Amino acid sequence: MERAVRELWAESRDLLGLASPSPDATASAVPRADLPPTPLAFLRDHVSPGRPLLISAAATRHWPAASLWPTASYLTDALRSTTVSLHLTPDGRADALAPHPQPEPEPEPERRPGSSSSKCFASAHVRRVDFPTAVGLIRGSDPDAGLVAYAQQQDDCLRGEYAAVAGDVDAHVPWASEALGCLPEAVNLWIGNAHSVTSFHKDHYDNIYVVVSGEKHFLLLPPTEHHRLYVRDYPAAHYVVTGKDAEVEHQLSLRLEMEEPHRMVPWSSVDPYPASPEEMAEQASSFPLYFDGPAPIRCTVRAGEMLYLPSMWFHHVSQSPGPNGLTIAVNYWYDMQFDINYAYFNFLRSLEIDDSWGKGGDLEGDLEEKND
Repeated sequence: MERAVRELWAESRDLLGLASPSPDATASAVPRADLPPTPLAFLRDHVSPGRPLLISAAATRHWPAASLWPTASYLTDALRSTTVSLHLTPDGRADALAPHPQPEPEPEPERRPGSSSSKCFASAHVRRVDFPTAVGLIRGSDPDAGLVAYAQQQDDCLRGEYAAVAGDVDAHVPWASEALGCLPEAVNLWIGNAHSVTSFHKDHYDNIYVVVSGEKHFLLLPPTEHHRLYVRDYPAAHYVVTGKDAEVEHQLSLRLEMEEPHRMVPWSSVDPYPASPEEMAEQASSFPLYFDGPAPIRCTVRAGEMLYLPSMWFHHVSQSPGPNGLTIAVNYWYDMQFDINYAYFNFLRSLEIDDSWGKGGDLEGDLEEKND
């Protein structure tokens, strides 16, 4: 079974033109276009096969945001009286796995690496503040101080909270809207600094991601490589404010609290950038399908550039700030088509990972025998 799945990984990358030139080489880059594609070319070459595309800054040169937003004060002045949703974590990792605040002992024979007894799915504390305060907290974010702020409300926030500056960018991406046959379901604004990291996940949207200031660094895996991320169920938790300084933003203290009622969240167990050599060794041993498999596809999106990320692609995102100390991005979410490809993905996802996968076990294991 493992051999068949590994062949699927290689074949799908070959068909997408994303295979490594040699077994020891880094995966080839995402295809790049100097100019936006025509709707027909975009549909034929990228939407239909589910193939990412990076487009140069020529695609956004006409946006007022391209010159205005990277400046030190434009957004702060334009949004001075606007209240926004700010996501706060101790370390910049929201919607990610964190140590369970009250881990339950689990019998050793039943323990699986990254199991839900030792980890939980942690969501940020969301605080409503005025925009100048939000920017100050983002610029001053520091994991060593236990507080990292990120403006990243994913609810069509550019056309909601940030409506005052929504006209600085296109309302939609015309060639994408024509190819996909619809307008975007949501347009979101993201403002952070180098400390905010988004863990591996997938979205049920076709995504046009545009960086306006700074850079975004993506690790990408096609949907066919689902098993490499060891998606498991983790109990949900969220950060809450503690202590007497709860009303003073710059002195907030956060702690993790389990959600009630109890809720489980399926999430990737893999951290591609562990904090220490010891954690790296544990990750590599626990999740060999990721660390010993094909190199993830790497893509850096610079200011002005657009990344088309097809629905269901797994992505991990880190970022570097621009001269203004901020990383600013806009993304357009277009509803995915729930077609036969979705059925194929669900079938692949239903295949259970055997603990021997990637560890020298029987590569010819038979699914029917396993299910008997």
